[in-house]
Order: sequence, then structure tokens, then C-alpha cells
Amino acid sequence: MGAYYSNSISGFLKDDTLKISGSLSHEAGLAGFHQQLHTQTLSWNDEIIILKSAFQKIVKYSRSANNWGILLEYPIARREKRIDVVIIANDIIIVLEFKVGKIEYLNSDKDQVLDYCLDLRDFHSESRDKIIVPILLATEGKSVENKFIKNLDFVQEVIIANSINISEIIVQIVNAWGNLNLTLKYEAWNESDYSPTPTIIEAAQNLYAGKSVVEISRSHAGKKNLTKTSNAVVDAIKTAKATNQKIICFITGVPGAGKTLAGLNIAHDKEFQDGEQSLATFLSGNGPLIKVLRNALSRDAHKRLLRNDTAAKKKETDRIISFIENVHRFLDHYFVDKDRIQNNKIVIFDEAQRAWNAEHSLRKFNRPYSESEMMLEIMNRHTDWAVIVALVGGGQEINTGEAGLPEWGKVIQQKFTNWKIYISPQLKTGNHSTGNLTLFENQPNNLNITENPDLHLDVSIRSYKAEELSRWVNLVLTNQPIEAKTVFNENLTKYKIVITRDLEKAKQWLRAKCKGTRRMGLVASSGARRLRPHGLDVRLELEEAEWFLNTRDDVRSSYYLEIPATEFGIQGLELDWVGACWDLDLRRNGQDWDFNAFKGTKWQKVSKVETRQFILNKYRVLLTRAREGMVIFVPVGDINDHTRPPEYYNNIASYLMSCGVRELPAFQA
Repeated sequence: MGAYYSNSISGFLKDDTLKISGSLSHEAGLAGFHQQLHTQTLSWNDEIIILKSAFQKIVKYSRSANNWGILLEYPIARREKRIDVVIIANDIIIVLEFKVGKIEYLNSDKDQVLDYCLDLRDFHSESRDKIIVPILLATEGKSVENKFIKNLDFVQEVIIANSINISEIIVQIVNAWGNLNLTLKYEAWNESDYSPTPTIIEAAQNLYAGKSVVEISRSHAGKKNLTKTSNAVVDAIKTAKATNQKIICFITGVPGAGKTLAGLNIAHDKEFQDGEQSLATFLSGNGPLIKVLRNALSRDAHKRLLRNDTAAKKKETDRIISFIENVHRFLDHYFVDKDRIQNNKIVIFDEAQRAWNAEHSLRKFNRPYSESEMMLEIMNRHTDWAVIVALVGGGQEINTGEAGLPEWGKVIQQKFTNWKIYISPQLKTGNHSTGNLTLFENQPNNLNITENPDLHLDVSIRSYKAEELSRWVNLVLTNQPIEAKTVFNENLTKYKIVITRDLEKAKQWLRAKCKGTRRMGLVASSGARRLRPHGLDVRLELEEAEWFLNTRDDVRSSYYLEIPATEFGIQGLELDWVGACWDLDLRRNGQDWDFNAFKGTKWQKVSKVETRQFILNKYRVLLTRAREGMVIFVPVGDINDHTRPPEYYNNIASYLMSCGVRELPAFQA
């Protein structure tokens, strides 16, 4: 869907003001925006009059401006908003946010127009590699002196304007950054593919509010469509229902590929809705993820309410709580009573590889059964059909008792041979996206297994600028620096990864890169106990919802770069810009990794194979959380502190640089 109105500047000047505003009102009505339409129409009239006056002056200065393009009310689907004005001036894209009748230039308004520009840069095909200039126009504001200094990152700093000087400012922008020999056609720009990639929080809000997943399901490169995976599972569920079968579908994928989004989409599929009751339940054992998603959905839902109705807010909050359930509570509720049959026929189990093994379940539940076995037993009670959708992120088991993929295969093969299995080819053979694990150690002869390549998501949409990020991280963690450097140099050119030995430089880099309302934060391993001299204590309690959701001016938010999130707080979630802080729990020993845990007053070697793998997986999680880029902070160490020997930190930094990462400050821009 393009802009509500688009034309050349000459055509815009010829069109009657009321005709243009009438066209905008008509399009808004068709789009379902009926509320406050009268007030909006008055604002449009003011905007059009100001723009006409400005361009009448501009075309006198330069007749070529008649050929520029103007677009009014261009939709930004990811944010459920519309850009007031887009001006295509030769090869420059000018994004203009009007604040009619306002005298102040608020930071929140600057962030709003900056967000629009960043989304266009990252998700709009015709805007790629183009200079984009944000303008905040408060019609009654005072004149402000702007600096027209070119930013090499395409999106320029916000320019301030009012109704009097807007014509002068547009001319200054074109003179400063434009190329008269290059032209961008406004018609092509308006029809261009716009494929936004949401955060998991934005995706959940969209789905919960009844929005279509189609608009938010395509990666930046356009190579993989999540709807294929969703449709593959939906078709399997329909087959199970029609033939009274029990099936289990495993969805695999690289970190950030959208497995959780696919699961949420399946849970919301209209095929499985019966009035207000859904046939599907979304389950997760990730406490921080549940807390953040519930809080985000609650905040968003409360904003949508037209009045401050306490009863309505409570009802909405209760609905949200039932929408996403904790898997441990689910199992506790249903497993005790063997006669209790779960209401829903479909369960979607997020991060199924983290299901507890029997030993851990015995300690927690006092029951000697793995969570995968309990889940299958509960769903097997249905007398007709049932479906389990297991979302699997390979190599991300990070805690004692997490059984991983093989436990699912073992339980199915030994006790639930009546279940039909749907897997991706990757789950059969194993690759980096499954942590090099397979569902079965040896291919079983007693099971009905269907392979479907659409059940694997091999493109990260979290790191939409870095589809090869997970592969690079895997090469780094599996001691393949030459291959890692090749992947880095060939495939990570638009995804910024730098290293520094100075925490303050890392913070400065993050603050310079993180613009608008995009989010930054520090992360560190839960075993990084000797980051404490740098003011980073991984043992401090993290309030995840406040850390992930609160604004820049809130000291509890991730923006303040004071409290790092560990792998437990960050797994399943994401940030736009990450500061990954590395400590000596994972250090180099020649050509291999050395694993340590800080006990009492010193580091101790970790010999247990399972614990070593957990430490590797922790860093795999931390290094795959950023959507746009990250800075890796490796401390210098202290020769006077036996717990922070400089040579160990130096070895880590040298190894990472041998994998392609470049050091600040040379690459600070």
C-alpha cells in the first residue's frame, strides 16, 4: 500500500487544497481511520497550505524542483503509523513530520521522525543506500540554526524547521547533499517493496492485536518467508485433524530466524479459532521472555483502550496471561491428574530443546520423567487427534538439566511410536543451526517420519543485516578462525561488529549508533564474575520488563548501559545494538577454548563436558542477540590482580580479531 496522495511538485501546486485533503480523507476512511478524522482534515489543510507556499518559493529558485515528487501519508506498517510528508528531491529522500500549532521541538518527536527514516533505510527497497533527511516541523516554533554535516550512515541528523523557513531549509538540504545528475522517481519509490522486520515484541503486539503476519514475515533480503513455515505446520495440523492422527512438528532455524514468531502465528491462525476459544496454546519455559511479552502486550493493550477503565484493563491483562503460558506450570497442572485431558488439541512449545531431563525434573517436580515425555503423555490422552509443535533453537541449551534434542527422539522412539513426526532435513543430518545435533542418533525403522524443508528457517530476521551472523558465531566458537574471517569479510559487511578494550569507548560507540527508539544494552555471561571491577555485576537482579521496555530517560532501562543482561535474561529476546562483555569464563588455550568458573576468590577449571558446552552456548546466545550490530568489550586486565591476568584477555582479543573483528577506535565511524 502506497501513500494516500502522490504527485510531482508541479502537479501538487496545480491541485486544489480541498481536493488534496478530500483525497486524504477518502483514503483514511477506506483504511478504517474514522476516529478524529475531522481534526485530522483540518491539520491536513494547514500542512498543504504551508507546503504549497514553500514550494512556490522553491520552484522560483530552481525550476527543476517542479519534477521532484511529494507523497502524503505514507504508511509505516511496522509502527502502525504514517509519514506526514515524503519529498523526493533529485536523489535525496526528505521525511517531514508536521506538528501543527506546536511551538516546541520535543525529543520524542525527533525520535519519531528518525525512526521513520531508519525503517526506510533498512526495509524500503528504493531507499537503500540513499541519503535520507528527517525534518521536524513545528509550525509555530522558533527558528533554530541547523548544521548540514553529512552523516556517512545515510540517515542524517534531524533538521529543525518551522512554517516560515521550511522552503529555505529544503533548498539548503538539496545544496548540501544532493546530486543534480541523479534522480529518484517518486512513482517507483511509492511502489517499492517495503518489508519491515519486527522485533519479537512488535510481532507479538501485531499478532495479538489481530494484524496480519504477512506484512512482518519477510526478511530484509527477501529470501525466506515465514508464512511458508507456518503454512507447512498448519497443513500438517489439518491432516492430523482430518485423519485422527497424533503428530509432532519440529521447527528448526538459526538464532533470530523467527521460530517464536512462527509459533505465535500458528497459535493465531483462524483455522484453529473457535469463537473466543483457541485450539492452540503457546508454551514457553523462558521466564524472562514470558514476563517481557506479557508486560509489552499489557502496555500496548492498555494504550488502545479509549478510557481509563480499570475493569477493562484487568480483563485484558487476564486474557494476555492466558495467551502465553509457562510450560512448567502447564506440566504441573496436567501431569499429576492422569485423567485430566488438556482443553486444547494443539500445544506450541517454544525452545523445546531446553526441556528438562528426568534428573532435573525429579529435583524440581519430584517426578522421574523428562519434560518431553510428560508433554507427549499429556497430549497422548486425546482419543482422536493432537499436535505438538516443537520450536528448536540448536546449541542454545544454557542450564543444567536441559535435555536437548536427543531426549525428544529417545522418548518418541521408546514410548510414543504412534506419533507421526515432521522434521526438516537439517534435523535429520544436523548442522550449525541445530547445534550439530540430530533428533535420532540412528535412523529408526519403527517411526513414521516426514521430511519438509519448509520446517527450517535458515535466514536470521533478527539480524536483518547479517544473515550469516549465526554461521560466523558458530565458526568462532568451534575454533575455525580462518573460515570465520572469510565469512566476516564476505557476508558481514553491512552488520557492524567491532572490538574494544575500553568499556567507556564501547558505551560511546553504542550511544552514537543507537538512534531514535532503537534499543541498546550490555550483555554478559552469568559466569563473567570478574567484570565487577568495571562496574558490571552479573549477579545483580535484572527486572527484565523494565530493562527491555522502559524509555531512554529511565535509569532501569537497558539504555543506561549500567546493568548487563545475562544469557538467562536475554535468550529469546533481542536488542538493536549490543555491547557483549567477555570475561575469563571462556578463554583461549592455544588453538582451543579453556573453560573456567569463578569460585570463592579464584577461577577453577571446568572439566565436565556438559558444563563446558553450556559455557559455549552462553556465548552463542550473547553473540546472536543484536539486530544491527555489536561491540565486543574484552577487558585489558590487571597485572596486580591474579583473577584478571592481562595475557588471558589479550589472547581472547587476538583470537576474535583473527576471526575478522576490527578494533576501535580506527573503525569508530
